[in-house]
Amino acid sequence: MAALIEDYALLGNCQTAALVARDGSLDWLCFPRFDSTACFAALLGNDDQGRWKIAPTAEVIAVERRYRDGTLILETVFETRDGRAMLIDFMPMKTTGHVVRIVVGLSGRVEFGVDLAIRFDYGSSVPWVERKDEHTLTAVAGPEMLVLRSPVALHPQDHHTASRFHVDEGERKVFTLAYQASFEPLAAQIDADQALEVTAAYWREFSDRCPDVGPWTAQVKRSLITLKAMTYAPTGGIVAAVTTSLPEQLGGERNWDYRYCWLRDATMTLLAFMNLGYFEEATAWRDWLLRSVAGNPEQIQIMYGVGGERRLQEYELPWLSG
Repeated sequence: MAALIEDYALLGNCQTAALVARDGSLDWLCFPRFDSTACFAALLGNDDQGRWKIAPTAEVIAVERRYRDGTLILETVFETRDGRAMLIDFMPMKTTGHVVRIVVGLSGRVEFGVDLAIRFDYGSSVPWVERKDEHTLTAVAGPEMLVLRSPVALHPQDHHTASRFHVDEGERKVFTLAYQASFEPLAAQIDADQALEVTAAYWREFSDRCPDVGPWTAQVKRSLITLKAMTYAPTGGIVAAVTTSLPEQLGGERNWDYRYCWLRDATMTLLAFMNLGYFEEATAWRDWLLRSVAGNPEQIQIMYGVGGERRLQEYELPWLSG
């Protein structure tokens, strides 16, 4: 069952995005673009429709969450009776199609459990899972493949992949998930520590340009980071949301796909950028718009794909409860 919407935190790399719940469950992820089909869709259904949970196995007494200042690097601290440990989640910048999750022991000894259920095509496709070695697992469905590299041994469990491990104070366990085409050779593993450093520098360079606007500067900066995460770097397009099929109000029918560039919504984002001096993002969107309408400017649409696509198909996913 999905968590409350307010319990989700955003991860992103300016090409796609993920949502992580307070309990350490990554319940929404689309690769390689915002509008690609989801490989984790528990947000709209249940655990069997795709998620990646890393969390303590014992009762959690307290949970603290925060982003590293000026970044989109999420830190979740779990406290149990046995100790405290931190889960660091981020999507690396300067590379495509990766999620990195790092477990760090803070005090005592904490046992963690891993529950991975990869489900392509919005939870409808159970992939062919193959163990390449003790620490590498691939999941294939048609042209798509996810590669999990784990520091601990993994085993199958009811069409999920599971594991248990401990972290002592000062100990680190690094997990990486990578997306690639299934017909290409297995890509090399990224350097997680270097990726963390590069990603932190990217977001801090962006957020440090935010001017001082008074007592709410921290909140404005955080909002800017969120808006930036909703931009599609290759083209300059801006999505209205990183999710689909969530109604505007509980029980409502307006549960459309907002992972496209709706011109009205993008205009509001542009105003926020320009009011704070972020003109590069505004210029990139203007260029995206000129390319998108080129050829048929007299038939301008209310929305386009992040690449400027015009034919956007609407379809139902009846296996998801929404």
